Amino acid sequence: MLSLRKVHGSLTLLALAGAAALVAGGCGDDASSSSAEVTAVATTTQVGDLARAVGGDRVDVRQLLRPNSDPHGYEPRPSDAAAVADADVVLRSGGDLDEWLGDLIENVGGDAPVIDLSESVDTADDDDPHWWQDPRNAVRAVAGIEAALAEADPDGRDRYRRRAGAYVARLGRLDRDVAACIERIPPRQRRLVTTYDALGYYADRYGIEVVGAVLPSLSTAAQPSAGDTERVVDQIERQDVEAIFPESSVDPKLERAIARETGAEVGRPLWADALGPEGSDGETYVESIASNTAALVDGLTGGAVRCRPSA
Repeated sequence: MLSLRKVHGSLTLLALAGAAALVAGGCGDDASSSSAEVTAVATTTQVGDLARAVGGDRVDVRQLLRPNSDPHGYEPRPSDAAAVADADVVLRSGGDLDEWLGDLIENVGGDAPVIDLSESVDTADDDDPHWWQDPRNAVRAVAGIEAALAEADPDGRDRYRRRAGAYVARLGRLDRDVAACIERIPPRQRRLVTTYDALGYYADRYGIEVVGAVLPSLSTAAQPSAGDTERVVDQIERQDVEAIFPESSVDPKLERAIARETGAEVGRPLWADALGPEGSDGETYVESIASNTAALVDGLTGGAVRCRPSA
């Protein structure tokens, strides 16, 4: 027997499939006037930004998730269905961040190859989908994107290779700058509490201890119990954690309550699941990592140290 949730989901996807045909039929003139040679769908904001860095104006990147949005529990829109149906290549982040993509493709059709970038990176924790928090994984993802775009558009192969090479060099500088900034935090103060477990790859890369999370989960869909909150409070007090860092897309009221109880500060919000809107300090992937690093250095040293990687 089908649950109401599954019935609702099926009806939504069927409606999207119908809407996709209407939207695609109404945007033919726009598509033909574009100078792009390839249409690439990117599920998340991070993947969209990496694809634009590699593709330049030769690739029309249609990003499904909006800036500063929560991908957990995301419900596709009619425009998403149209984009997938019309794509030459689909780039997904992988894991539960965009697991809704499979049902969307099944219902709206389209024969574009789907490239799961989580298969190109080093996923030390198979359950953690936030692989981009380690810039070395961004380098690996760029290689996967370059190969996918070159396969879809052989005439652009050399251009994609040049752009990817330049961007990889930039990511290398970012990685070195972040490491240098984190080194300025006294080792005993490199203890991190965040909204939820989204910075595991970052912490592993730069030698930060993840003490706990307000939501003891890899997803913002979780709800903390009284026991969970009590454990976080105890960990913060026992380990003298300087600051709690909320995620930019989540209301930090619980973080503020825990800070009042423990005496810890509430640090600047971090870009975790999504990049920021235009004009923010997390608008691009590189800027988001640089911004997070500056926030962590400031918060974990109580403002004694300031360091921001060049973006």
